[in-house]
Amino acid sequence: MTQRLKTHRLNHLVRLLGTRFLRASFLGAGLLQPLVLADAGFSAEQVYVSYGPIERAIDVEDLRTYARTGQLTDGLNGYRRFLTPEQLEQFRTGLTVSADLDVVTVSQFLYTSQGETILQLLGEVIQTSGRQNGALAIRAALILAAADSDGQFNLLNVLDQFPTEGVRVDLQQLSRVADIVFSEINQTQQVTAQIREQAAAAVEPDRTLLPAPADPANPGPYRWERRSLDLHLPTNLYLPEGQQAPLVVVSHGLGGNRSTFAYLAEHLASHGFAVAVVEHPSSSAAQIEALLGGRASEAVTPAEMISRPTDIQQVLDDLTRAAREPALGHRLDLERIGVLGQSLGAYTTLALAGATVSPDVLDQRCPPQLSSQVNLSLLVQCPVRTLPQPLPPLGDRRVQAAIAINPLDSAIFGPKGIANIDMPLMIVSGSADTVTPALAEQIRPFTWLESPESYLLLIENGTHFSTIYDPQTTAEALPVPQAAIGPNPEAAQTYIKAMGVAFLKVYLAEDDAYRQYLDQSYAATLSQPDLPAYLVRDVTLSD
Repeated sequence: MTQRLKTHRLNHLVRLLGTRFLRASFLGAGLLQPLVLADAGFSAEQVYVSYGPIERAIDVEDLRTYARTGQLTDGLNGYRRFLTPEQLEQFRTGLTVSADLDVVTVSQFLYTSQGETILQLLGEVIQTSGRQNGALAIRAALILAAADSDGQFNLLNVLDQFPTEGVRVDLQQLSRVADIVFSEINQTQQVTAQIREQAAAAVEPDRTLLPAPADPANPGPYRWERRSLDLHLPTNLYLPEGQQAPLVVVSHGLGGNRSTFAYLAEHLASHGFAVAVVEHPSSSAAQIEALLGGRASEAVTPAEMISRPTDIQQVLDDLTRAAREPALGHRLDLERIGVLGQSLGAYTTLALAGATVSPDVLDQRCPPQLSSQVNLSLLVQCPVRTLPQPLPPLGDRRVQAAIAINPLDSAIFGPKGIANIDMPLMIVSGSADTVTPALAEQIRPFTWLESPESYLLLIENGTHFSTIYDPQTTAEALPVPQAAIGPNPEAAQTYIKAMGVAFLKVYLAEDDAYRQYLDQSYAATLSQPDLPAYLVRDVTLSD
């Protein structure tokens, strides 16, 4: 590999890691601890860039001059030959681009177990002047930079606050991480192209849809009402009028609440489903707000991975009792129950559908190592290793069909755990998801399924937030950066509404007239150019 190509890839990696850090901040915030900060009189004067025995020093003042004027000093001019003008401008922007995060938010996240793990991983690459892991110094610099009322939360300000006189960047280690990241990106792109071609070959352009009660992408014919129920979990029940309706339980992701999937609950109810949208208090938006206020210790604890599915089991028990009461008037068909969730809620969905925890896989994959994988979802999966064994049963035989959107599952369940799912399942994946990476957490686990009634809906360019973004929401604990939302979230939500109705009509309501919508011919009619959707039944991977 040429030096120019290495530099180009490392440049991209720095931007990617920065983006992932901000998204990790949204994924979870942490405990407000007493801040033990380094002596603020220090700041990094030089950045030592090493590759094995070779080391070069860059003056931070030269970086500051370049960021301010756009002119390369004598100390930086020698690097011009390694970078194109476009890359130089990107580098200049990267020095000063600021994140809109305050000191409380930054410090809260960095003192969580997830934040400390990320710091330890980054500290392998970004070290102190004494060649020690830079985790503690990075944390001090980030907190001080966020607290600096005269500065901004950007790379230059972080260097100004770094508590040693030099920062060492291990390019050899960073190059290894770059190889892993770009290998993952390339593999995801290759598999996406494979699925794209497979889906295109399945399209029947002249096919005529048979008459059906309603196009699943459009609102259905049923009027519905919403009730707030005081069950084991806070629950909003969307109840269609005039029939005994199949029940769908919806589980939100970390930092969500009962409004996260309100758009989908309303749509499903209009098509004749009763929808119970639960709120998990220990991993909801209120929990994130409590963390930011110093009233809680973690964004999500290992115990929450067990209590989420078991709590929904108890909600089903509560609904079974409530359905006998006059208030519900026997309007719930509890012989037909489905579950749907996103992210941590999708993990919950898979657990309820029968996936089993695999301690041996957790031991193999954990703790996360930058030398082998870059997968933020492992920060949530790996702590399950600390829970007392044996774990309680997480599955529920009352569940008959499941939809998992952006699940995290590769380490906690593994191939054998996923193979235990024996019911109809749809997995939804976004190819640009950097929180629960598509290949590792959805596409490869899809190949582990043994149930014949399995579907993979791949949304090309879709992100972790495509199906849940709500521009009207004002109660977010942390804003989602526009780059993390991705293009056209309205289209992604249309896909979920249409495919959700079609899948649940076939496998829960037992209405086979909707099977015609569960193929790529119909998905192609919904698909938008900036956010293509592909629906396949099988995927073969080369590895």
